Amino acid sequence: MAEKLAVVVSGGPAPGINGVISSVTFEAVKQGLDVIGLYDGFKWLSKGDTSHTIELHKAEISRINLRGGSILRTSRDNPTKSPEKMANVVNALTKLGIRYLVTIGGDDTAFTATRVEKEAGGKISVCHVPKTIDNDLPLPHGVPTFGFETARQIGAQLVENIMEDARTAGRWYFVIAMGRSAGHLALGMGMGAGATLTLIPEELGEKISLNKVVSILEGAIIKRLALGKNHGVAVIAEGVAIRLNPEELSILKNVPRDDHGNIRLAEIPLGDMLKQRVLEDLGALSVGTTIIAKDIGYELRCHPPISFDREYTRYLGYSAVKFLVSGGSGAMIMLKDGKNEPIRFSDLVDPRTGKTRIRTVDTKADDYLMARRYMIRLEKEDMEGEQLKKIASAAKMTPDEFKKRFSVAV
Repeated sequence: MAEKLAVVVSGGPAPGINGVISSVTFEAVKQGLDVIGLYDGFKWLSKGDTSHTIELHKAEISRINLRGGSILRTSRDNPTKSPEKMANVVNALTKLGIRYLVTIGGDDTAFTATRVEKEAGGKISVCHVPKTIDNDLPLPHGVPTFGFETARQIGAQLVENIMEDARTAGRWYFVIAMGRSAGHLALGMGMGAGATLTLIPEELGEKISLNKVVSILEGAIIKRLALGKNHGVAVIAEGVAIRLNPEELSILKNVPRDDHGNIRLAEIPLGDMLKQRVLEDLGALSVGTTIIAKDIGYELRCHPPISFDREYTRYLGYSAVKFLVSGGSGAMIMLKDGKNEPIRFSDLVDPRTGKTRIRTVDTKADDYLMARRYMIRLEKEDMEGEQLKKIASAAKMTPDEFKKRFSVAV
């Protein structure tokens, strides 16, 4: 009787999930394994329910690598919340006769994978495939999580369309991009489209002042007016909201959280809040402008993967099966320089939090410094001499008033 390999998808959708499912199934069958697809993440396994499964063969995976979404669906159920749920997961996998498990997901799923391997005590070999459009799993600089490149490309195209609308209609857009803990996607979208500026949490610090964020946005709008432009697009990572000082925003104190304890960022109307505050401040200065707040995120998650992610996910799925059948376990798959270099689960954990480490944007790296140079926003040189006089005039303020008011933005 053939050994069994199971594949499960957890967390938010990302382009390329089906490519991993397809390549895992294809290679596992070639290795003589039976493949079981587990529906809805860990939702049913956490209850000890083994009925929500499907046997995967060539017929089930034919051409699915070209499609977005997940044929196994997904969920955010977190079995690590209780010993009982973790025991149910391991017992359900054992009942199904699973010898190998491939988990597909982000940082929360990676943490669950580490726990499953530990609880199974060597009876189940576990391998994790890094998936997230946030690009925030602890891979080396320049090595993306699958789904990120597709999300960045489609997001940049949408921002480019919005920029043309802004120019045509003479208005500003505040585009909120997905990215709970890191600004990779926002920065990629902003750079790809040539947005006026991009704001990410990494540049703003651990506890962000709402006044500073607002001043940066207002300063960019005023600087553009001084340049004769009444339009622009600011791309803002949604993770900025998490780091805002809760003393300045009471809404942050009672925001609902998901099963992993993460703030439900969809419940925070970051774009509308920033729009309202900026319009109030500029109105008080008699600086007229129109601002539209726009969220971009869910449009990207189930988009069909671009060719990069189609190829990338095949490598990842193939490498995951190869790693497991060769005796490996307890690692996240990474492809670097064309070679499979798995990262041990123990190296993924942040000792401070006990959870999976997060890869944030390195604001000292050359690629970020280059991106920053292309943004139009207030700089130190704008606070001196003739340039200060010109920008202050656009704000209907004296140079000293402007410098005092907007120095926080630089």
